Amino acid sequence: MGKGKLAKFADMADNPLVVQCPFWQLQKEGFALKGNWHKQFFKNENPIVLELGCGRGEYTIGLARRFPNVNFIGVDIKGSRMWHGAQTAMKEGMTNVGFLRTNIECIDGLFAEGEVAELWLTFSDPQMKKATKRLTSTFFMERYRKFLVDGGIINVKTDSNFLATYTKYMVEKNNLQLDQCTFDLYKEKDIDSSLTDIRTYYEGMWLERGIPIKYLKFRLPHDGALVEPDIEIPVDGYRSYNHQVVSTRTTGK
Repeated sequence: MGKGKLAKFADMADNPLVVQCPFWQLQKEGFALKGNWHKQFFKNENPIVLELGCGRGEYTIGLARRFPNVNFIGVDIKGSRMWHGAQTAMKEGMTNVGFLRTNIECIDGLFAEGEVAELWLTFSDPQMKKATKRLTSTFFMERYRKFLVDGGIINVKTDSNFLATYTKYMVEKNNLQLDQCTFDLYKEKDIDSSLTDIRTYYEGMWLERGIPIKYLKFRLPHDGALVEPDIEIPVDGYRSYNHQVVSTRTTGK
């Protein structure tokens, strides 16, 4: 491991805005902040919003600046990326933002029932080969139900036509309330500026490549069985800058 990463991990360990809970620790020791985020971490009763897969924390920080009376937590497993957001929040003296380094697969073990008001999924890996790995799959929806308020909001912002299409089918299949849906966000009129003014590094790359940004906003109730959509969807015809090889598969479920 490089010295740069070691230094960042040391900074993360000392940063009071960062909480780290790997899966093994959760299994062995539990998680003391579960059900206590308002009282012990933020020390207020403002709504809590999570960004899952926050990367460098740009969107978490951007939202926290825009909405000072809302608490935001960026969640990711990659500490060397999260370091950037954590450092920015510390330098700016932000009190309504935190970062949680953990595996998203165990997210329901870190928050209590009704403790979270809203989720943001920004530029998640579309996971075109396996539905249960998608952050908008019913596999994850069942986890979100355990800590979201009833009818809690889920925002999805993505470059992936595959993920946006899959998510729309999932919402429709389960009769979830769809508040907004666009497959070209920057061509929409009268759109909430928080959706367009805050741009992550990766969003900028997709826009430079001429790839339209998709956005969906829907609500997840506590009741009702969830069913996976059974439909073939064309896979994305491109990969990220660091993964140029395109799959030979043409569709996925």
